[in-house]
Amino acid sequence: MATQTTASCTGSTLLQPISEIINLPLDQVNFVAGQLFALLMALWFRIYLHPSKTSPFIRHVVATLLGFYLALFCFGWYSLHFLVQSGLSYSVIVFAGLENMHRYCFMVTLGYLILCQITRVYVFDYGMYSADFTGPMMVITQKITSLAFEIHDGLTKRDAQLNPSQKYLAIRRMPSLLEYLSYNCNFMGILAGPTCSYNDYVAFIEGTCYQPRHQENANGKENGKYKQSEPSPKNDVISKLCTCAISLAIYLSLCKLIPVEHSIDDDFVNSTPFYLQVLYLYLAMLALRPKYYFVWTLADAINNAAGFGFNGYNKDGSPRWDLISNLRILDIEFATSFKMFLDNWNIQTALWLKRVCYERCPINPTAATFLLSAMWHGVYPGYYLTFLTGIAMTMAARAVRHNIRPHFMVSDSYKCIYDVITWAWTQVAISYTVMPFVLLAVGPSLKFYRSWYFCVHLLCLLVVVALPVKLIPKAKEQHDGLQDNQTDHNSTDNNCNQKDKAT
Repeated sequence: MATQTTASCTGSTLLQPISEIINLPLDQVNFVAGQLFALLMALWFRIYLHPSKTSPFIRHVVATLLGFYLALFCFGWYSLHFLVQSGLSYSVIVFAGLENMHRYCFMVTLGYLILCQITRVYVFDYGMYSADFTGPMMVITQKITSLAFEIHDGLTKRDAQLNPSQKYLAIRRMPSLLEYLSYNCNFMGILAGPTCSYNDYVAFIEGTCYQPRHQENANGKENGKYKQSEPSPKNDVISKLCTCAISLAIYLSLCKLIPVEHSIDDDFVNSTPFYLQVLYLYLAMLALRPKYYFVWTLADAINNAAGFGFNGYNKDGSPRWDLISNLRILDIEFATSFKMFLDNWNIQTALWLKRVCYERCPINPTAATFLLSAMWHGVYPGYYLTFLTGIAMTMAARAVRHNIRPHFMVSDSYKCIYDVITWAWTQVAISYTVMPFVLLAVGPSLKFYRSWYFCVHLLCLLVVVALPVKLIPKAKEQHDGLQDNQTDHNSTDNNCNQKDKAT
């Protein structure tokens, strides 16, 4: 397996012997090695290039150069695409008019990403689901488009035209080229993200991220720096690294034991009772998710180790390091609704979709958000089948929540029964929905749905037709549709509210 994928890896071949020993593709070995190197550099960066010891300029330069090195190590000459995409978009930001700059930048950045994805999938290695150069470009696309909208909000709109989150995120001056490249390509997030707001990243570089957001000026100001107790991320980093180790062990132990592709095997489908097929699908998806837990939790730990990700304090006084966390594992595994699952999965991408699409789209923001998510993920047909199914699932879930849930809220025992039923249904619905996302191609995806007789699609259609859902104005829809997100996303919204009070 490793030798088969070595030829397609354009990055360093230094670790090829290790790749052959552990029988994993070289590009994946390079990715993990690169992230471990980034973790060590993050510790060094926090201790020896602390804001109290060096200038923001040096921190920007070092973060950018280390990011370019990791990109070259993992992707070779393909990493030039990161610079081309960033350069094209920065030219649009600088030279296009502020009124339409964000739209042009969005089209150029997303268009270049899709072009690279088409080339990678249909020209080079269709079906190779491994580490690839378009993965970092997806995060860079999020950062560039967010930056463009935030500059547009900060330089063309009055505060009265912005919601609290947009006020906090708004950028009041044009970033320099160094700041722009550091934000997009820093070593902490170049390989696996997660995305973050430009203002939060600059506060981290300048050493003001520990400054209380509710105070305009803090006591003890010295040489432009705030003398405050700086919380240590040590405990959170260790906890997240332990989560990474457990997730990786579970994935490597179960991924080959319970392969997802077995769900469409003819002998399995013909000889297995339907309820066992449902159970197998759930277990196969359960065994697949730790791969994402490993990647995203490790990325979060790297940022925390560098001192990025501080999000205030809990009620017991312990520091929170979840400003840019990308998932909440327990909330995912015990989700009792389709929306609750999505709210806790790939959180920063959900925030990006909310800020650049859902809050700004004048017509059917839900469908537009799912479509943008599919286009951003790639050009495999399975992605579009998944997100089209997701629209139906979301509409059906809303209908059930509005019409059936109130009848179970009369007592704790009824609510417990409702939670158990909705948990089981959510896990089945999620597994059913994302199956094409894993299978990638149209043929296997439709084969799976046919083996289930499209029963979940038909059930969703029946629910939407049979259960009325009151049409509501777009502003109210955004409030209701995102109300549960506020707890998940309050890292930014609370900050902006506190900043408003200070102003």
